[in-house]
Amino acid sequence: MDDIDKAIIAELEQDGRLTNVELAQRVGLTTGPCLRRVQRLEADGVIRGYRAVIDPASVGRSFEVLIDLSLEAQDAETVARFEDTLTRAEEVLELRRLFGSPDYFVRVAVADLAAYEAFLSGRVMTIPRVKNVTSHFTMKIVKQGPTAVV
Repeated sequence: MDDIDKAIIAELEQDGRLTNVELAQRVGLTTGPCLRRVQRLEADGVIRGYRAVIDPASVGRSFEVLIDLSLEAQDAETVARFEDTLTRAEEVLELRRLFGSPDYFVRVAVADLAAYEAFLSGRVMTIPRVKNVTSHFTMKIVKQGPTAVV
């Protein structure tokens, strides 16, 4: 990967809807070589996809909670059941299994505190062998990366 590839990636992270003509102009290429580079980056899995970043308040999901969660056991069945349940939950934006403690980091977006309480009580706490749940409420987002979708 050279500096032009890195420039293409940086431009597409900022605006994934750039036309090939606009992108080529910004990175100093003609359209043909620019398109071939983008296609190669896509084929190589460097560019994994494109998406719209939606305003959470517009879709009733402006209340975001970060959860640290631990399980009572780490056997395959417990882990699979937990991960399957939460990956299917539309409220879950991000689910990461961690080394050490806690076992998981979960990022959740819902309408409000009542919706979060319903999600926590009805979805998370009903999963067998959930041990500890610590909820963190965001005061302010200071910096958010280009790939984070809220």
